[in-house]
Amino acid sequence: MISKIAWRNILRNKRRSLILTASIVVGVFALILARAFVRGFMEQMLTNQIGTDVGYIQIHKPGYQADPGIDNSIESPGLIKEMLEGDSTMLRYSERLRTYGLICSAYNSAGVSIVGIIPNEEKKITTISQYIVKGEYLGDGTNQIIISTAIAEKLKAGLGDKVVIMASQPDGNIGSEGCRVCGIYETSNSGFDQTHVYASIQTLRQMLNVRNMVSEFVIDPVRRTMMPVVLDSLRKELQAVSGPSNRYEIMSYEQMLPLFVMQLGFYDQMFYVVYGIIAIALIFGIIDVMLMAVLERTHEFGVAMAVGMSNGKIFRMILVEAFLLGIAGTIVGLVIAYFTCLDLSRFGWDLSMFAASLRSWGSGSKIFPILLGSDVIKAAVIIPFVTVIGSVYPAMKAIRLHPVDAIRSI
Repeated sequence: MISKIAWRNILRNKRRSLILTASIVVGVFALILARAFVRGFMEQMLTNQIGTDVGYIQIHKPGYQADPGIDNSIESPGLIKEMLEGDSTMLRYSERLRTYGLICSAYNSAGVSIVGIIPNEEKKITTISQYIVKGEYLGDGTNQIIISTAIAEKLKAGLGDKVVIMASQPDGNIGSEGCRVCGIYETSNSGFDQTHVYASIQTLRQMLNVRNMVSEFVIDPVRRTMMPVVLDSLRKELQAVSGPSNRYEIMSYEQMLPLFVMQLGFYDQMFYVVYGIIAIALIFGIIDVMLMAVLERTHEFGVAMAVGMSNGKIFRMILVEAFLLGIAGTIVGLVIAYFTCLDLSRFGWDLSMFAASLRSWGSGSKIFPILLGSDVIKAAVIIPFVTVIGSVYPAMKAIRLHPVDAIRSI
């Protein structure tokens, strides 16, 4: 009975109902779109970092993460390679030799992280080969190098130019090697581009005067959903093959990129504050609209009280009106937000005008929003509840009316 009366009251004043519904639609749409955009932005930063360099899982000597020097490299990687090749159905892997050194051209020099890779293996693990903008990816030969556009500009070096890389050898001597620039890359992370160059692992071993040394094994599960299984399996196998003088550690990307993981958690928590701000704004908007509705219907409430309608029923009727409007506005807002996010997740939100700033954050110029079901559920529960809270004060004003005075107000 109360629901029917509340619904008729809503339809009777369509303009007022549309104003309140529109404010709820805008609030829901803005909330969902902002949540999806920020999640897409943060996930893209994390994915780019994983794809260009870190990988999903790494194996190296204990303490290498804190001190990634050549002295902390694995000198006899045979056991690990044998173990990883036995798990080829579950994972792909690549071995690297990494050191800090200097790259020099005829015009300038720069301090860089020199990464020695096996090109064909690295191509299956990371996305560096996809970022080549000039020239070609590393081939099977030695004495080739790929540098970034930022380093090429600093060195004034182009394709085919000769550069020299230098770094300290394990015995303290300085090793150097002349290389030809075969490719120039540009990733979505400008900070990364300024510090990384790639050569074949044979070239780097030759420069450092080492034989089979490996700094890190980068591992990528065949399917991302298998990562917990792969991680658990590798830890057990490593524990089995590690002796007292030959120990290794395995780390997931969460352990290697704690700042990114912390940022993701921070933004998840931050959005509870955003929910609160939008809720407060909606509450005041609902109070304003519903209070106006109560004042316009003072005579109506007086007549209802005079014929015996209790204060409790009037109170519930106003709450039901607000709740129905909240449900309607939430549904419309969620539908619009869903299809907007669906479209943007396919084609991306083009922010090319902010490309330089986004690259400094490690993100591309297109952001692909990510909408989760939990976001929809939270909005579907919170917004109607907020509309009911906002209508409590107007409902209390209504039940405090004196029937005789309310009837005379016409």
